[in-house]
Amino acid sequence: MVDNASNPPGEDVEDLKAADAQDLHKAVREEGEEELDRPVSSLFFSGLAAGMAIASSLIAEGALHHALPDTPWRTIIVSLCYPIGFLVVILGRMQLFTESTITAMLPLVTKPSGWALRRTLRLWSVVLGANLIGTALAGGMIAAGLLGGSELRTAIIEVSMAITELSPGATFVNAIPAGFMIAILAWSLPNAREQSFLVIVAITYVVAIAAFSHSIVGSVEAWLLLFSGKVGVAQALGGLMVPAILGNLLGGAGLFALLAHAQVRGEMDGQGEN
Repeated sequence: MVDNASNPPGEDVEDLKAADAQDLHKAVREEGEEELDRPVSSLFFSGLAAGMAIASSLIAEGALHHALPDTPWRTIIVSLCYPIGFLVVILGRMQLFTESTITAMLPLVTKPSGWALRRTLRLWSVVLGANLIGTALAGGMIAAGLLGGSELRTAIIEVSMAITELSPGATFVNAIPAGFMIAILAWSLPNAREQSFLVIVAITYVVAIAAFSHSIVGSVEAWLLLFSGKVGVAQALGGLMVPAILGNLLGGAGLFALLAHAQVRGEMDGQGEN
């Protein structure tokens, strides 16, 4: 028999309840405040690791792309590998630029100040820079054939070529829902608890199967194509990376973060919290 005497009445029920929007806002905001206070060196090396680790999504996609026959359903199956890098990065608590668009934004919009703005810009610039260095290293290693054989390299390049089908403007627009979806992921994780694995897989699979433009995964592809001679510097940077970064930022910080804050702003004001 289980002894429930030590548990206050209703405690088990409360534990089973999902957090409401205000609790989620607080959890994500406090996580963002912790990130804003982290030293630059910690942010950089965590972001560098994330940039390299996220390449595991592309490597897995390339391996499955090579193993499967060229059929209409191949993309559906190959996209199942896309969440792998996000699982490694998020569960490993590494700094990913697209996830930090909401976590860093909530402290700023909750208590606007010059300090918060400077810290937010510092976080974004350090993490983004570190992510891009990490993805450049990963892309260079794939291009050099250091990660797998020539057949895997060819398959990864074939998968990556899909991003060249969009114009810079189309890439920007296509990146907005990706930023929005990753912000939803960051917002949902405090409520996910033991289901975090499934939540990460479900949301990032939608990003993959819808072919939305994710700036960090896409930068691995862009670096790889650049180092393989498939695209030039101008296209890799100005046509592929920058539009995706701006679109992700708009979707994550410009849309979802503001909407997430707006839905609890009245309740926070009513409780005297700004």
